[in-house]
Amino acid sequence: MHDLTSLILSASYVGLFAIVFAETGLLLGFFLPGDSLLLAAGVLAAGGAISLGGVMAAVVVGGVLGCVAGYLIGQRFGPRVFSNQNARYFKPEYITRAELFFARYGWLAVILARFVPVVRTLVPTMAGVSRMPLAPFTLYNVAGALLWGVSVPALGYYLGGLIPDLDRYILAVVGAMVVLSVVPVAVKVWRSRRAA
Repeated sequence: MHDLTSLILSASYVGLFAIVFAETGLLLGFFLPGDSLLLAAGVLAAGGAISLGGVMAAVVVGGVLGCVAGYLIGQRFGPRVFSNQNARYFKPEYITRAELFFARYGWLAVILARFVPVVRTLVPTMAGVSRMPLAPFTLYNVAGALLWGVSVPALGYYLGGLIPDLDRYILAVVGAMVVLSVVPVAVKVWRSRRAA
């Protein structure tokens, strides 16, 4: 938490925007501290170090623009990456699967992906690869960014005002959030593989 506090206070809103943009829009951003950063920022806002409204605005705008960048990257480079029939990881049939997936679950995937680490990095790019129409993607992107960018910092703000010295326990809180967001996805994948 000390490192996150220092990062947030030194980088401020521009830094929050840049980190969220990279995590949601650039494939290499999956290692960045998304949920823990938002929670920590909310806790700091509860202590008066920064503005909760400023945190939410930076996260929402960074999330929306990051997802658009990820979508455009997938749309531009996806067909070339997935064109090799003999590829081990990027096979052409994966595009067909992605197209079917986004046709069926597109809105749900784009919105809920915000709350799942790593998945929120991959979904915008795969939506671009599968040529999901830009208009609905943008609508779901904005809705997901608003839900995630407002609720997670607000949770940190609420808990920061409720629990003294929460910064000592932030890693446990983040761990619980990650488990709660990843477990349902893991169960769904496990059930689909058993049924196949």
